[in-house]
Amino acid sequence: MTVSEFQQCKHKKKLTVVTAYDALFARIVEQAGIPVILVGDSLGVVVQGKPNTLSVTMDDMLYHTRLVAGAARQALVIGDMPFLSYQASTDEALRNAGRFLQAGAAAVKVEGGAAVVERVKAISSIGIPVMGHLGMTPQSVHAFGGYKVQGKTKDRAAALLEDARLLEAAGAFAVVLEAIPAELARRITESLSIPTIGIGAGPHCDGQVLVLYDLLGLFDEFVPKFVKPYAHLKADALSALQRYKEEVEQGKFPSESESYH
Repeated sequence: MTVSEFQQCKHKKKLTVVTAYDALFARIVEQAGIPVILVGDSLGVVVQGKPNTLSVTMDDMLYHTRLVAGAARQALVIGDMPFLSYQASTDEALRNAGRFLQAGAAAVKVEGGAAVVERVKAISSIGIPVMGHLGMTPQSVHAFGGYKVQGKTKDRAAALLEDARLLEAAGAFAVVLEAIPAELARRITESLSIPTIGIGAGPHCDGQVLVLYDLLGLFDEFVPKFVKPYAHLKADALSALQRYKEEVEQGKFPSESESYH
């Protein structure tokens, strides 16, 4: 999957995107036929155990991007630009976006609308594909007063629609729409020539993205309404670990079949 192929899917085929943070899961995601992997700064919550994504650094993101990109053979790998990696200046945004490509990503993602349009324009103008992100942008969690649905009023809905158009005009190849009303997501999707990828934005987007650990039922400390667990691996992992502990304590493991002679 290339950025060009990704864009050509609009109006033709729904796009499936999932996050991944290491080589093992990157291979499993590819084996499942999923064409796009986002190395999300969500790793701050689901991998590092932090309350939000704000403490994730460029070093963190580059490390995990290298792991995923090194294992992926066919998927389009997108690196999530962390908090303060692009907001401070255009020069810093360009430099950090370039570092993602050096780590193996084919594109980067930034959060925000009108405030980051010049950054998007600058990054895309030097040949680095940029994905936008609107609605409930986790890096603005404090400004929003928590993880809340966005675009519920007429004015906010109009502002998000305008932000989406500005991002497209600035050169973004796609836009993630997070936690906004389905009707607004439909309007934005129909207004743009680039794909929209929804997460908590209803069924009318051009594709969907979920956090891998949410999808697999591994992370259950906070489960948003829009998450559908397709497995319950935390329960399976707990059961396996408890059985292992019991067998070790009872002297059942290792048995003859797990021993060398």
